[in-house]
Amino acid sequence: MEPVYHHRPATNRRSTRCFVPVRPGHPDRRQHRCGTRTEGSQHLDKGDRRTVDLTAAEAKVDDYDALVLPGGVANPDFLRMDADAVRLVRDFVDAGKPVAVICHGPWTLIEADVVRGRTITSWPSLRTDLTNAGANWVDEEVVVDRGVISSRNPDDLPAFCAALLKEFAAAGR
Repeated sequence: MEPVYHHRPATNRRSTRCFVPVRPGHPDRRQHRCGTRTEGSQHLDKGDRRTVDLTAAEAKVDDYDALVLPGGVANPDFLRMDADAVRLVRDFVDAGKPVAVICHGPWTLIEADVVRGRTITSWPSLRTDLTNAGANWVDEEVVVDRGVISSRNPDDLPAFCAALLKEFAAAGR
């Protein structure tokens, strides 16, 4: 299954463009092309349906200012299994563009091999995964380390959103 991406402009004066990955809703990769609809997930339940804007294979880092990786268990697990999505995450980090992750979202960062030497927070069950990948795991509501914004869970959303908007606004300058 190939993750697809629905982009939305962030709210700042420059209308920063960021990627928001959505889990595929159909096991047939050929179904994921521009103009088709796919279904996301909310934890392990079915989520909202969105129209596909482009696939990870089609996405170009230079067209975006930032990346938001979803939390929950299912979305990050699907994303980390897709080579194009992993490449895209690595390209965003390598380009120095902000990447925001929450909950289990850091699984995709681990797969992209971009957590080594960074301080990251996450859902507590990822502590060992992140530590084994070379990250410094901390239990804090939000952490910003060299453009990677991370939070633990939905309770942290106010701090997470404030931090990501600050980083995204700075990136859009």
